Amino acid sequence: MSKSIKTIVCAVFGATVAMSSAAFADSKADQELLQSAQAIFKPLPTFEEMQKVKKVTDAQIKLGQALFNDPRLSADQVQSCNTCHNLATYGVDNQSFSKGVTGGFGGRNAPSVLNSSLFIAQFWDGRAKDVEEQAGGPMLNPAEMAMPDEASVEKVLRSIPDYKPMFDAAFGKSANNVNFKNATAAIGAFERTLLTPTRFDKYLRGDINALTQAERAGLKTFIDVGCVACHTGVGMGGDQYQKFGLVDGPYWKFTGSKKPDEGRFEVTKSESDMNVFRVPGLRNVARTYPYFHDGSVWSLEQAVDIMGQAQLGQKMSSKDVKSIVTFLNALTGEVSEKARTVPTLPAAGPNTPHKNHHM
Repeated sequence: MSKSIKTIVCAVFGATVAMSSAAFADSKADQELLQSAQAIFKPLPTFEEMQKVKKVTDAQIKLGQALFNDPRLSADQVQSCNTCHNLATYGVDNQSFSKGVTGGFGGRNAPSVLNSSLFIAQFWDGRAKDVEEQAGGPMLNPAEMAMPDEASVEKVLRSIPDYKPMFDAAFGKSANNVNFKNATAAIGAFERTLLTPTRFDKYLRGDINALTQAERAGLKTFIDVGCVACHTGVGMGGDQYQKFGLVDGPYWKFTGSKKPDEGRFEVTKSESDMNVFRVPGLRNVARTYPYFHDGSVWSLEQAVDIMGQAQLGQKMSSKDVKSIVTFLNALTGEVSEKARTVPTLPAAGPNTPHKNHHM
C-alpha cells in the first residue's frame, strides 16, 4: 500500500472513530438528560391509572359532558362551562378575562380544564380542593353564570325530563338524586377524562427520539436555568403555590398589570400568601394564551422572559428563551374528538325556565 493511500485510510479511519465517539457522547448526554427529566417530571397517567385515584363510570362521564355543555345552567341560558373552557381551544377562551352573563368580566383569567384534575387544587388561588368542587363555583358566581343558588340549578335540572334517567344511571335510582352535588360530581367525572398525552410523555417513558434535538436542547435549558423549581411533576406545575415576583417584584412591573392581585391571600388572609398563586401547569401552554392570572401577556416568549426575571432573578438570553419555547411547544397534546364534540342535550320540559333574548 502506498504511503498516500495509507494516509487517506488513516484519515478516514480517524474521522470514523471521531464520529463514533461524538455519537456515543451525544447518546450518553441524551441518556443523562432523560434520567434527569424522569426524576423531575412524570408522564400522564392512563385512564385505568386515573380510576385507581377516583373511580368514575361511563354514565357519570356522559352526564358530566352534557352538563359541561348545557347553557341552561346559567342565569341567561347562554353561558355553559364550555363557554369559558372551550375544549376546541384547549380548555380556555383565549381572553384576558371571561365575559359573564351580566356583560361584566371576571377578575382572573380562565385557566384550562385540561389535565387540571391532576393539580393539588383548583382556581388560581386554590380555593377549591378538586374539580368536583370547582365545577359548582362558576354556576353560582355572579360575575360568571350567575345562578342565584344551588336550588335554582336543581330546579332547572329537574325541569328537563330526560336528565332524570341520566342521573339514575350515573348515581343510582332515588327520588332526590337530581341535585347540585351530583351535578358537580358528574362534571368532575367528565373533566377527569380530559387528559392530553404528548410526545413528551413518550419521551419520559424512554423514547429519546420522541423529542427532536432542538426540543431536547430546550428541555435541558428549562432544567438548567431553574424553571423546574416550580414546574415539576405530571402537570409540569399545578402541584404547589408560589409568590409571583418571588425574586424580583412586584410582578406588575414586568406584566404591566392594571390591578394588583392579592392572590391566595384572599383565601387564607395570611400575609405570607400575598401575591401567591397556584403554579400553572405547562401542558398545552403554547395554546392557552394569554398568560398569568390576569391574562396580561400574550406572547409565550415574553412570559418565559418575565418568569426568568421575576421568579429566578435572571435576564435570560433571547437564545435561551427561544430554546425553552421550542420545548414548551412540544407539550401541546390533543383533546380527543369525543371530548370536544358537543353532545345532543336533553330537550327542555314545559317548566324549564327560559329567557327571551329577542331585541
